Amino acid sequence: MAADEALGGLTATLLLHVVPRARVTALAGRHGDALKIRLAAPPVDGAANDELIRFLAERLAVPRSAVTIAAGHTSRRKTVTVTGIETAAALRALETK
Repeated sequence: MAADEALGGLTATLLLHVVPRARVTALAGRHGDALKIRLAAPPVDGAANDELIRFLAERLAVPRSAVTIAAGHTSRRKTVTVTGIETAAALRALETK
């Protein structure tokens, strides 16, 4: 059984604009068509990506293994997939907390 089958077959795709080295990790609104997320981690040795995965997993109430950076590993603009939640539900959860 595949991982997304075990979690209901749902997969959210999120377009994000990340800003590393912020004071705190938090959602900072919109940046064009993407959600802007400030990360309290430097963009060194994958620390910012790890913090992004931790933050999204916590806010969306999914395991860290359900959050994957699909594109933009070394860029501020990232495409992230989250297994176990619909895109609309993920956006609502991020924007309302």
